Amino acid sequence: MLAEFRREDNQLPTLFRILGIDYGEKRIGLAVSDPLRITAQGIDTLESRGWEEDLRALREIVARQQVERVVVGLPRRMDGTIGRQAQRVEDFVRRLAEGIGLPVETWDERLTTVAAERALLEGSVRRSKRKLLRDRLAAVFILQGYLDARSSRLEKTE
Repeated sequence: MLAEFRREDNQLPTLFRILGIDYGEKRIGLAVSDPLRITAQGIDTLESRGWEEDLRALREIVARQQVERVVVGLPRRMDGTIGRQAQRVEDFVRRLAEGIGLPVETWDERLTTVAAERALLEGSVRRSKRKLLRDRLAAVFILQGYLDARSSRLEKTE
């Protein structure tokens, strides 16, 4: 099974989640997996308030959602190379891993924001609401891609 179990003395197994992040300097889109790590659901969009405040908010979410791993979208260029924004994301990933003490991975997020915007347009979401939902939906796409790839790898090894 995909889920990993952890047991404390005489307690039922706890299923831990994965947090997906669409990082931006102004907004941070967030999604979390279900406990079995099959689906991703959008949970919030943080308005960035500086590193210390963002880290505090992310720590609270990690604790509340029982997260054991974080996946952050890495915005590669279409040719696969790393640009300035991807370097900012890599810096964020390093700082986040140190700040929360959990594994933090990156996942190729090419076109996730475009896909999120398209989905919101097709859903007739108002422009004012699209801005906040776009980052959260992009985080869902990032995390779902990661979960699907992970599930596929696990199926191949069984």
